[in-house]
Amino acid sequence: MIGFGSLQQHKRLMSKRIEKSWTVFVSVESSEHDRCVDFFSRPDGSYGFEEFRRDVEDGGHWTPVQYYSGVAYIAPAEALDAAERCIPWLVPPLAQQPELKRRIGLG
Repeated sequence: MIGFGSLQQHKRLMSKRIEKSWTVFVSVESSEHDRCVDFFSRPDGSYGFEEFRRDVEDGGHWTPVQYYSGVAYIAPAEALDAAERCIPWLVPPLAQQPELKRRIGLG
């Protein structure tokens, strides 16, 4: 894990959602289709993830709900391990679709 600095820096990163230079390689939705986690790579070779929600009051747009994207991981498997520990609803969809875990692990 590679830190990005202060909480203020984390908030700035989150407010931008996922940077345009980052590449989302897997997106996992909850069974209710109201939450998702994007796994992404950065140009510097690091990896990360972010959790989003979609609510009617947001016009159906995906809105970040945590500051997970402010942390960088050296390998996609590290990002996956952290996401499974931090986001309880993520484990069942990944268990039901093992190919997603494989794709995340490959980055």
